[in-house]
Amino acid sequence: MKKIGTTAVALVWMISFSSLAQTKYWIFLKDKNLADAPAISAKTLQNRIQQGLLAFDETDIPLKKEYLQQLQVLNCKPIIASRWLNAVSATIPAQQLEAVKQLSFVEKIQPMDGRFYIAKTQAQRRSTMAPVMTQIQAEEFKKAGLTGKGITIGVIDAGFFEAPINTYLKHIFDRNAILDKRDYVNPPLTYSDKFYNTQETFSDFHGTEVLSAITGTSRAENTQSGLAIDANFYLARTDHGTREWRGEEDNWVAAMEWMDSLGVRLINTSLGYAQGFTDPNENYQTSQMDGQTSVISRAAQIAAEKKGILVVVSAGNEGDDPSWRIISTPADAQGVLSIGATNQRFWNRIGYSSIGPEFLPYLKPNVSCFSLYGTSLSAPVITGFAACLMQYNPTLTNKQLISLIEKSAHLYPYGNNFVGYGVPLASRALALLQNPDESNASYSKEVKAQGDSYTLKLIEPNDMVSVFHKKSNTHVQAQEIVRVRDGQVILKRREGETRTTVDLKNEVIEVIWQ
Repeated sequence: MKKIGTTAVALVWMISFSSLAQTKYWIFLKDKNLADAPAISAKTLQNRIQQGLLAFDETDIPLKKEYLQQLQVLNCKPIIASRWLNAVSATIPAQQLEAVKQLSFVEKIQPMDGRFYIAKTQAQRRSTMAPVMTQIQAEEFKKAGLTGKGITIGVIDAGFFEAPINTYLKHIFDRNAILDKRDYVNPPLTYSDKFYNTQETFSDFHGTEVLSAITGTSRAENTQSGLAIDANFYLARTDHGTREWRGEEDNWVAAMEWMDSLGVRLINTSLGYAQGFTDPNENYQTSQMDGQTSVISRAAQIAAEKKGILVVVSAGNEGDDPSWRIISTPADAQGVLSIGATNQRFWNRIGYSSIGPEFLPYLKPNVSCFSLYGTSLSAPVITGFAACLMQYNPTLTNKQLISLIEKSAHLYPYGNNFVGYGVPLASRALALLQNPDESNASYSKEVKAQGDSYTLKLIEPNDMVSVFHKKSNTHVQAQEIVRVRDGQVILKRREGETRTTVDLKNEVIEVIWQ
C-alpha cells in the first residue's frame, strides 16, 4: 500500500508539473517613472534613517502602470509586482510569448520552473532542541533579561499548521504577538481559515517548527526551544509542499517586500533553491550559487544592502549529496546571514549541512549551531540570538549584527566553509556589546609548524578534539576527530594542507604550516 500511495503521489506531482511547466515567467522591465512617489511606510523610513541608509531609492518606486496595462492587453496575467526587481511575475499564453518579448519596455523574460526545497530532513522532536540552547549559552541572555522584547521578526516559510495549539507557541498567541499574516499560496492573502487549520501537505508543519525554534517555550514542560520568547511576528506562507517548483520564488520576493513595508528588520527564511528542475536544461549549476544569478538571491541582497534587513537563511541540507554538496540560494547572497549545522558533541559540521562554495570571495556559511534535523532548525536559533542582540542595542545595523554574531562565534577569526566561524556564544556576544573593542585574542592563537607533523600540547584536559585540515585560509579538505594522548595532540599534515584549525571549543588554535 505504501508503494502504491507513493507512486500515486508522484504521478499527481508529475501531472501538476506538466500542466504548469513553462507558463510562469519573470518579466523584467527597463525603467520606472522616477517622479512617482515611493511606496514606503513611516516606520520603514525611520528604520533606514537610523541605519544611515538612503531614505528611499528607485527600488521603492512602484512599477509603471502603463506597462502593466499593456501586458494585460496581451492576455498576460500578472501575479506579483516587485518594486525591488522592477519585474512582474505572470502567466503568459504560449502564442503571446514572442509578442511580450518584443515590447519596447521589456528588458528580458525569465521562465520559472523547477523544484523548491525546504531545508529540512524530517519533523523536529522537541527533546532535541535543549542541547542547542546549552550550546549557544542561552542562559547568559536570560540572566541579562534579553528575550527579544520589542523586536519584530518576519518568518517566511511553507506552512504554520496548528501553530495556535502548539504547546511551545501558546505564549505568543496568548499575548497576540502575531501582528499579521499572509498566505501567498492560497489567495486571497488575508484569508485566515486555511492558514492555521488546513493541512494540505507534509510541509505545513515546517513554519510551525521554525517558529518554535525562534520563540518556543513551554511552562508545562519547563523547556525553552527558542531565544526570542517575547518578540512579535509577521508570518508569510510562500511555498506549497506538494507542488515543489521554483515558480513560487515570486511569492518569497513579495513577502520580503511586504515585510519591508511594515518596517521589519529581522527575517528568518528556512527555504532554499538547489537542483531538480523539470527541464534539465534549466537546472541550476553549482557554479551559479554565486549570490548573483538567482532572482531570490538578488532580492535578498537588495534587502540587505538597501533596506537594512537582517535576513537569516538556512544554508541547506545537501552536504551529503555528492552531486551538489554546497549551499543553496539565497544562502549564497553575500549580505545574508547563512546558517549551517554542527553536531552536538564536537561542534564540527554535521554530515547533511551544506558547504560553502570555494569560488565565492566571501565566507559561507557565516556561522553554525547544533541541529539534528536540518539547517531549517539551526537558522531560527540564530534568528532568536540576533533578536536578543537587537533588544540590547536597537541601533545596530544589519551589517553590525552580522559582524557581532560572527565575532562571538567559537572559531573566530579562523572561519571555514564547513561551519563558518562556528557556534555563536552568548557570553562573547554580551562582552562585545558592552565593549565593541573587545578582542578575541584570549580565545585564539596561531602557531607555526614545519615538516609533516606537529605535536600540540594542551593545557586543559580533553579526550578528543575536532580538527579542520585546510588547503587555504578558509577552505576545508577534511574534518576529523583526533584523540588526545598524554595531554597532547599529534597533527599529521596532509598533501596540499596549508593550515590546520584545532577546535577546543573555549579556544581555537590555528596551525600554519611553513
